[in-house]
Amino acid sequence: MLSSLRSVARFRKPEFNADRRRLARSADIGDLRLIAKKRLPAGVFDYIDGGAEDERTLGRNTGDFESISFRPRVLRGIGEIDPSTSLLGRSIPLPFVLAPTGFTRIADPQGELAVARVAARKGLPYALSTMGTRTIEEVAAAADSVEWGADGNRRLWFQIYAWKDRAMVKEMIDRAAHERYEAVVLTVDTALLGRRERDVRRGMELPPKLGLGTIFDGIRHPGWTRRFLTNPPIVFANVAGNDTVGDGSSAVNLAAYMTSQFDSSLSWEEIDWLRSVWDGKVIVKGIQTAADSKIAAEVGVDAIALSNHGGRQLDDAPSPIEMTAECREAVGDGLEIIVDGGVRRGSDVVKARALGADAVMAGRAYLYALAAAGEQGVDWMLDFIDEGTRRTMALCGVESIDEISTELVDTLR
Repeated sequence: MLSSLRSVARFRKPEFNADRRRLARSADIGDLRLIAKKRLPAGVFDYIDGGAEDERTLGRNTGDFESISFRPRVLRGIGEIDPSTSLLGRSIPLPFVLAPTGFTRIADPQGELAVARVAARKGLPYALSTMGTRTIEEVAAAADSVEWGADGNRRLWFQIYAWKDRAMVKEMIDRAAHERYEAVVLTVDTALLGRRERDVRRGMELPPKLGLGTIFDGIRHPGWTRRFLTNPPIVFANVAGNDTVGDGSSAVNLAAYMTSQFDSSLSWEEIDWLRSVWDGKVIVKGIQTAADSKIAAEVGVDAIALSNHGGRQLDDAPSPIEMTAECREAVGDGLEIIVDGGVRRGSDVVKARALGADAVMAGRAYLYALAAAGEQGVDWMLDFIDEGTRRTMALCGVESIDEISTELVDTLR
């Protein structure tokens, strides 16, 4: 009996690292989300997970990927699968960008530093948010602290809003240029802040404001609370110390703070101003129609990100993947397109490429991973996307990204 048992049974070695134990139990990004939900206070999780109003657009961002099916080819003599491509004129091993996210340190104390290190190791672009909790300089140093992947160069982008205080925006752009950031990402879908009703119900403020509910939630999540209390205060790091803008070092209402800074008079002329203060690549994030895609191409930006801000701005806005084919047709081959929102698997990467995207961009996916298992979680998430992309390509009968075309997919509606 013992010999029979030994022939079929293998016993796992005990794993003493808690992050690796959690990842060993995870099969997909949905599992990372559930782990994050358990580990984070409810208000913090809802800030990361939630969307605008009734969250219909939030649901469509992922659901519309599900409405696309494959038409796989077989017996194609597939050899080595190569998901590498180029973006902004430089090679990347996978058509994937780590999106800008605000207040990243509420997921894990390392926040943007952990994401920057993983992105640099993988050779993938990472966009630091203006509302980040680590500075432009700290993130550059973190990326430089690891051995870079792909073409041996880090790929850092800096996301900006067209705030009313243009001097503050220029000061941050100058800092990004000094630290050799590759591109600026101008976010254009925030003339006002969307109504995020989960945050309204929770009374969510950033940094978290202590109250009776907060205290009880902290007791239920002692690990997060300990990390929060034993690390430096969470602030809007890139504007910290500026009296005009406000640095987020006190508990402020996020909607009021952000709305006071957004400039609803923003127009396409902003690109001319941006070109006058920035010599690098320019990406416009928040395009939601083919008409605006054409204008972006005409004014000469380097790339656009089709995005509804993760479903956090206008409910019932179109999903990025829904817009992809129409926007590609509108701009032809002269403008790079990034699909931002709803990506949870490598198969989503392939679907986006088939409909005309050059790359995809994701933020929530790595925030779930960061909350679930810190830097190791982000590493796991990117490996999961990479493996899924390669597997989908193999099962669809294509060896390289350039072989992926509209013939590979069907839309079901």
